[in-house]
Amino acid sequence: MSFPKDFTWGAAASSYQIEGAIDVDGRGLSVWDIFCQQPGSIKGGDNGTFGPDHYHRWQEDVNLMAEIGLKAYRLSIAWPRILPEGKGMTNPKGLAFYDRLIDALLEKKIEPWVTLFHWDYPYALFQKGGWLHQDSPDWFADYVRLVVKKISDRVNHWVTLNEPQCFVHFGHQTGIHAPGLKLEPQEILTLSHNVLLAHGKAVQIIRSEARKSPLVGAALVGIIYIPAENTPLEVEAARQATFTVSEKNLWNNTWWADAMIKGIYPEDGLKLFGDYMPKIYASDIEIISQPLDFYGVNIYTAEKIKATPKNWEILTPEPGVARTAMDWVVVPESLYWGPKFIYERYKLPIVITENGMANNDWIALDGKVPDLQRINFLTRYLKELRRSINDGIPTAGYFYWSIMDNFEWTEGFRKRFGLIYVNYITGRRILKDSAFWYNQVIASNGSILNWE
Repeated sequence: MSFPKDFTWGAAASSYQIEGAIDVDGRGLSVWDIFCQQPGSIKGGDNGTFGPDHYHRWQEDVNLMAEIGLKAYRLSIAWPRILPEGKGMTNPKGLAFYDRLIDALLEKKIEPWVTLFHWDYPYALFQKGGWLHQDSPDWFADYVRLVVKKISDRVNHWVTLNEPQCFVHFGHQTGIHAPGLKLEPQEILTLSHNVLLAHGKAVQIIRSEARKSPLVGAALVGIIYIPAENTPLEVEAARQATFTVSEKNLWNNTWWADAMIKGIYPEDGLKLFGDYMPKIYASDIEIISQPLDFYGVNIYTAEKIKATPKNWEILTPEPGVARTAMDWVVVPESLYWGPKFIYERYKLPIVITENGMANNDWIALDGKVPDLQRINFLTRYLKELRRSINDGIPTAGYFYWSIMDNFEWTEGFRKRFGLIYVNYITGRRILKDSAFWYNQVIASNGSILNWE
């Protein structure tokens, strides 16, 4: 049994996590550069200054992607590498880097999927107010226009934003991510509205100015709840939990996806936030809810829901349950129920824009990097994804996170997600056993997986 004929098999990474070269060739500072300087913000005092140094080793990395057999690579573009001040003067060397990278990928028959924002917000714009500034959607739109003008003759697939739940909630409300703010609810709601406007304006520009017919989506966090038992009552409870706004923060699915796709903010969220809501104009909603071609979703885990007489309760994971090195519970069924629930609500083809696991990988005595746990993890998850496809959920692609070990935000370099092992001192790359396994999965379009 295989996946659909035109299924896209890929891997992903982000600019700040792999590029390094933060002060090379005219790149400006990002909020993560500054955040990493704050004592205690990153484990081990790590930062993105060097890391895998993809900026200088991109040719080697593209060759390794081809060796793995990737059909697509989801990269992100560093806004401050294109516009060092966030707006105004363009940096030709920054544009040239991505120009060369796109060409190299296509030469190896690897389709580039371009993410326009993966958290590395220009520090110069943050100093002017960042996402809270009323002009921030237009700043983003101007940046997107530059990128589209440069590479849209070769790029079909576009992702506007990666995980707005993360960079808004963790970066601006809890303060544990860059830029490290702890804003009040009214400010968070204003900021999130600007982020959504930025998304909508980006879609408008891509649609009107791209030279190749574009396919456009966003990569949202998949906050998934699954039924403890496969009964109609518990399935419905899990579905409701997945699409509920129950706390005064934006760590949920519907605040973002309902606005982008349905052109509304969810009623339970509006009721919960009440007078904190900023003034919302009909013209804003029209911009935000531009038509999308796919629903990109990043799914790693899920929580189990038990139906109760009132509604539901979240079950505590049982002692000793399987966990990744990130301490995330291994829940393969998240790739069944997540796509199923999301498609049923939004009616857009699903793309798994991220899925993978952090593992404690090291080089064995024979020079290889054995990571059987990752292979086992992916086999279980991909079987569940195929089950959802069998049940009629249109799913266009799967991107493993990440193509290589990288800077894992506040965890620094301690967590390894990659198919490619990276020695951060020497820069040496080694294909892990999972990379060779993934090569066979891609070559067989998933038919080598054990479907029992």
